[in-house]
Amino acid sequence: MAKYMRLKLQWGESIGQEISGPNGACGNRARRRAELMMQRWIAAIAMAGCAMMVAAQNKDTFTPMPLDSGFGRMDISDPPIAPEQIIKEFSAKETQFQDALNHYTYRRTARVDEIDDDNKPSGEWYEVDDVIFDPTGRRTERVDFAPPNTLKQIMISPSDLQDLEHGYPFVLTTADVPEYDIEFVGRQKVDEVDCYVFDVRPKTIEKGKRYLDGRIWVDATELQIVVTNGRMVPDDTRKNSEDLHAPFMTWRQQIDGNYWFPVYTKGEGILHFSGGYGYMAQDVHIRETIKYTDYKRFGSTSKVYYNGQEVTNEPQPPTPAPNNPPK
Repeated sequence: MAKYMRLKLQWGESIGQEISGPNGACGNRARRRAELMMQRWIAAIAMAGCAMMVAAQNKDTFTPMPLDSGFGRMDISDPPIAPEQIIKEFSAKETQFQDALNHYTYRRTARVDEIDDDNKPSGEWYEVDDVIFDPTGRRTERVDFAPPNTLKQIMISPSDLQDLEHGYPFVLTTADVPEYDIEFVGRQKVDEVDCYVFDVRPKTIEKGKRYLDGRIWVDATELQIVVTNGRMVPDDTRKNSEDLHAPFMTWRQQIDGNYWFPVYTKGEGILHFSGGYGYMAQDVHIRETIKYTDYKRFGSTSKVYYNGQEVTNEPQPPTPAPNNPPK
């Protein structure tokens, strides 16, 4: 989220009034005192600015907030097979899932709220998008509903849209694995699903790319990601260009009997804007919810007949998602 509100610093007026003293010796002395005061002001502001820069470098840009509870006890004993083999196998399955997902249409309903001191929304960005295929078969997105944006303190940045479209429904394919440090944490049950747990952090950050810095839970049987928790990086912490992002958690659900599809994302955090030239530091509490619904495989309209009767492949009933998200 990029900083939207700018607060002007007003401190020069009183100094300007003192500089404009009467002519003569008294006026000269007044001007010298005013000049000395100005120099002291400048020195004090410079020192304060340096202190703020150091503090900003040592202070994280967001305050995590609890997103979920109910996970089972973490078993930190060694897994039955080497973690490297688990990573190889689940990333291969994630590659297959990414290819399958590219052939599905679905609806994404996204909401970003600014939260006031009473824990109520004070401004909102809301959009409903349909991920579809055009008549030529090219995958595209269509905005179905987008009421006026009422956010007052932040604005939706290009990196926010990138996270909504690609980051929150995180997929870790075989091609992505070399970009991350992936560390086995343990085994943990999420509802009734036994999971391997891994911490995932980018090795390096390339300009223009977004990465997950967080934790994933991988179904120990299906070898697919079922829960993702963390935040997308990097943040832009440059003064007058701050673009900060809250932590999030995404749940998946087994939709077609084979793959676990993203169904719900919740993000929440207090973003610490450090202040800069012409505006003051400020904390902004935001809350995000994204729902992914109406998954349909594109082009699956053919029918198979045997002995004059249609052969149907009834899909398996959806497997409940671990830690079913709130409605």
